[in-house]
Parts: sequence; structure tokens; C-alpha cells
Amino acid sequence: MTALKIAVAGASGRMGKMLVEAISAADDLVLAGALDVPGSPALGTDAGLSLGKPTGVLIESDLAKGLADAAYLIDFTRPEGTLKHLEYCAAHGIKMIIGTTGFDGAGKAAIAAAAQKTAIMFAPNMSVGVNVTMKLLEMAAKSFSHGYDIEIVEAHHRFKVDAPSGTALKMGEVIADTLGRDLNEVGVFSREGVTGERDPSSIGFATIRGGDIVGDHTVLFAGIGERVEISHKSSSRVTYAHGSLRAARFLQDKSTGLFDMYDVLGLR
Repeated sequence: MTALKIAVAGASGRMGKMLVEAISAADDLVLAGALDVPGSPALGTDAGLSLGKPTGVLIESDLAKGLADAAYLIDFTRPEGTLKHLEYCAAHGIKMIIGTTGFDGAGKAAIAAAAQKTAIMFAPNMSVGVNVTMKLLEMAAKSFSHGYDIEIVEAHHRFKVDAPSGTALKMGEVIADTLGRDLNEVGVFSREGVTGERDPSSIGFATIRGGDIVGDHTVLFAGIGERVEISHKSSSRVTYAHGSLRAARFLQDKSTGLFDMYDVLGLR
């Protein structure tokens, strides 16, 4: 079997290092490129240097050099960086696995347009457990459609720059879609002062930032006399890495198209 040639964006970051390590440990994958932003002190160094496992792949800021041997790019960076990578990958037929969060409508539209030129797996959370949780939320929302208030609470480390998390927003979208609502209309993202009684059709969000929390998400379905909570808690980013590699394998026989983790896991 020919190994899949995968490049990693943000290779010197926390998630990037986890991906480099996971790819290096897989029998059917090979690290074929590593990217980082211009000015990064990691440029020109081996992508596995900080892990004590040299890969022979140097970290580059130039896309042509960093992606010269790659057939796939896994990207967990920032929207502005991912969109630059997206344009290059679409033009050169490089498949993408995008775990970046915080895209606006225009960014999401750009991803959808690029998927007409290359295969893309785009999901706010690559964890297998999180995506199974999404399916459970879909099932729960059908049963708790009346008489239950819905609140989503998420917690992440102090360095996360967007809020609510992409995963929390996706959970809200899944629930809203199941209930026939538009999250843009029913989502409540802040409460302060005299807010009045809760709109029963709303979906509330609460955000916690602190320490080194990898990612906790809880959805409450609060009724009169009972409360159901569905939670997922991450203790390591390795779950995101393994999900990303599973996504790369899924794209192996795809030339174009936009997919998500439901497609990868067969949860449709």
C-alpha cells in the first residue's frame, strides 16, 4: 500500500506537533511537508526536532516548498492562514482536512467553492467522540423539543482566541436544525443585567476560558422536574489528531467535494 503524503500547517504549534507525531507513528502515512508562519523561529528546523524524532522534513513558510511533495494538508491554524492555504491547495489539487474554527460566512463560502476543485473535509472538531455526541444531541433534541430549555456550556484553555468554540456552535446548529430553528435567530451568546424571562425557543451559550483545559462541552436540556446533560470532555489533543488522520484516509478515493466527520464516521 502506498503511504498517504500529508503536510501539516502550524507544524510548530501544540496541535501541529501532535499531528507530526501521529503521522510519524502511522504505517500508512508519511509526513511530506510542514508549514509555519513567516518569522517563526521554527522555520528551517526539522518538524520532529522538538519531539526528539527527526522526520527529515523541514518547516517552511513558502507554500510551494512546504507542499511540493504533499497530497494532503491538515490545517488547524487561523482562518486567515487557512484561507491562504485553501487557495493554493485548490489550485494544485491538494486535498485538505480543515479543523480551523472561527470562519465567517465568507470564509465558509470560500471553503465550499474550493471543494469544487479538490476534496475537503471540514469540521470544527475532529474527535470521534465529539461527533458521536453530536448524533446523540440530534436524537435528544427530537425528544426534548417542547418544555425543555437548551443551554450549551463550553470550556477551553486560556490561549483560545474565539468564543464560543466552533464545537459549541456546531452543537447549537445541530440542535437548531433538528428543531427547525435558525441558530442565528435563536442563539443567545451573552446575558447581563435585567434580561427578562428566558425565551423558550432560545439556545443559550456560556463560555469559560482558563488554564490548560483542552476542551469540555456540555449541553443541558432543562425541564420542569428533571435535567438531562450530555457532555464530552477532552483530556488530550491526540483525539483530534487521530480523527484528522481518519479523515485523510476517507478522502483517499475522493477527488472533489466537501465532507464532514459525519461522512467520515458514517453517521448520516
